[in-house]
Amino acid sequence: MRDKSLAEHIGEMGHQWARQAHAAWFAARDPQVPLLARWLAVAVAAYALSPIDLIPDFIPILGWIDDLIIVPIGLWTVRRLIPPAIWAACCARADAAMQRPSSRAGMMMVLGIWAAALFLLYWAVRTSPSH
Repeated sequence: MRDKSLAEHIGEMGHQWARQAHAAWFAARDPQVPLLARWLAVAVAAYALSPIDLIPDFIPILGWIDDLIIVPIGLWTVRRLIPPAIWAACCARADAAMQRPSSRAGMMMVLGIWAAALFLLYWAVRTSPSH
């Protein structure tokens, strides 16, 4: 059996962080979780799942440092503040949610609606009498 490549290890780590961020999101909405942990879980989940980073990813090396430092430390802290039984339940919910099928047709429909709305906005601006 061959060892995994670095790219495979990184991919698995990213998948684990996404799963834990999703679990943090579920923990933030659980009333049994302490208030400080809920606030931190919201912040970490929002940052980890957001397409906007503190340092943009297109900046070589520096763009990935925030993902390699901020997210893991935040997730580690959230895990330490939440009781293990609740964290395990949140992880199970995250696993179940991540295994749901996604809809490419639904994604295309939403993108089509956005494209149509942007086109209508553009058309309204271009044809306005003040333009």
